[in-house]
Amino acid sequence: MIVIIDFGSKKSPYIAEAVDETCDFHLVKHEQFEEKMLEGAKGVILSGAPILVTEVDLQPYLEKYSWLKDTQLPVLGICFGHQLIGILHGAFASRMREDRDWQEIEIYKDEEALFRSLPKEVKMMEDHCETISVPNGFELLASSDVCVNEAMRHQERPFFGVQFHPESSGNMGFRLIENFCKIALAHHEL
Repeated sequence: MIVIIDFGSKKSPYIAEAVDETCDFHLVKHEQFEEKMLEGAKGVILSGAPILVTEVDLQPYLEKYSWLKDTQLPVLGICFGHQLIGILHGAFASRMREDRDWQEIEIYKDEEALFRSLPKEVKMMEDHCETISVPNGFELLASSDVCVNEAMRHQERPFFGVQFHPESSGNMGFRLIENFCKIALAHHEL
């Protein structure tokens, strides 16, 4: 089972739809989420959110999700989720030009399991006006002309973040989410 934490994105049902093609899921709203809900989970996906990390008090989020710093579960952060993972690990957030369109994403690490069966350049849908630096302990996996940190991965743990929205990017985006589910299921069997 993959636990999907919904931070209020209208796209969260599409994450559930993508996960459902590979494994079971539990979709829970951020407000109702408790860490004990992770019992029996094989992985976690953090959705986007209709908030700006540069304009809200992030402290309540950082406290509630501090477990993300050292969980053994595979984690995929999407947009806000990507930013939350990064900030918890020391990344800096900044404003950028608003991007609510398709972008060509250049994948640097195509051997990375998250991008299995995806082309080296792939179009994904964006919906953000903020970006984060790559935190210490992470490596950059992909960039676009608009945003440097489009995708990152922790160097030792199965933590991934993508700034774009695979759940609203058609078959290629669904494949990325499916790849994450396979990573989570395989990790659980180790």
